[in-house]
Amino acid sequence: MKTKFSCIAAVVLASATLSGCALSPGQHLRHSDVSRDRQSDDGQLEMVTITPKLIAMDRASRAEHVLPADLFDYAPEEYKVGVGDVLYITVWDHPELTVPAGSQQQGNLAGRTVQSDGMLFYPYIGKVEAKGKTPTAIREEITRRLATYIESPQVDVSVFTYGSQRVWVTGAAERSSPIPLGTSPLTLADAISQTGLNAQQADLSGIRLSRDGVTYTINLETLANQYGGRQLFLKDGDSIFVPYLDRKEIFVVGEVGLPGAYSFRTGDVTLNQALGRARGLSQTTSKGDAVYVIRGSKDLQAEPSVVYQLEARSPTAFAVGSQFMLSPGDVVFVGAAGVTRWNRFVNQLLPFTAIINNAASASNDLDN
Repeated sequence: MKTKFSCIAAVVLASATLSGCALSPGQHLRHSDVSRDRQSDDGQLEMVTITPKLIAMDRASRAEHVLPADLFDYAPEEYKVGVGDVLYITVWDHPELTVPAGSQQQGNLAGRTVQSDGMLFYPYIGKVEAKGKTPTAIREEITRRLATYIESPQVDVSVFTYGSQRVWVTGAAERSSPIPLGTSPLTLADAISQTGLNAQQADLSGIRLSRDGVTYTINLETLANQYGGRQLFLKDGDSIFVPYLDRKEIFVVGEVGLPGAYSFRTGDVTLNQALGRARGLSQTTSKGDAVYVIRGSKDLQAEPSVVYQLEARSPTAFAVGSQFMLSPGDVVFVGAAGVTRWNRFVNQLLPFTAIINNAASASNDLDN
């Protein structure tokens, strides 16, 4: 039975990218195993104490990730007609030109489609170059050329169907589909709201906007708070991906009220919030100085995994924990008072083995 538990435990730890710090049966994480603020002998694990200085450094590093100014400096130009657009051209007092087949003809059939060569055909004047021109410029040209056949023609040109410029919204949206760009500028918030968000699955802190070969990660809450509500206008070809919450789960295990995997819709999640979601430390079985945040490394050969420790025996420690930000995939482990037996630790993890494995697989797929 002990061998079976050991095999299962190895799989669990590997799925959480912690294979470099696996323990053998009967062991628990002690200061003698890994010295505080030092690396382990194999260089795959580093212990760091959570201090106000560490929090200040982490906050400074997070503040560096700001959106470039050119994203906000972009201002859409007046709409220019493209191939695939359908124009509705009205000549007042001349219904035979506006709707050639009469009032029974449907409006979409009366539209003039811009062909692949950028041209459209109109009675009397023949081909009209439309691609790359504004509706106003097209109206002026048709008016000028119709004046040869009609006295003082009054012409109106509008876009009946937009088919040339569009943006794409995919991911955790109710209606993942392309959205056409029209004469009215389209903002990031507009595009997301048009597709509809899945409130139970959407991660609003990790919106990814791809433009001209560059991908930007955007936190909608930060966009509203730190950028003064500035509008981020979209341009033709932009792609928006709304990620799913299951890619940013945080795992809380050990001596807590409700161990499990938790998803957070916001980008800033503190250690205290994660412990609070898990209903706090067990008053009878938890060890005050054994609150660990295990952050796995993607490449153990390049950099070690890090174990952050919060000494939570005193109330002041929770003031520090309220400022320590977690990252997706972090494992919060609360040790037990006295000796934590390995089979007990495995039993706590078993109900969440499938969840952790799925999260690890999704992370690997995303990285690849």
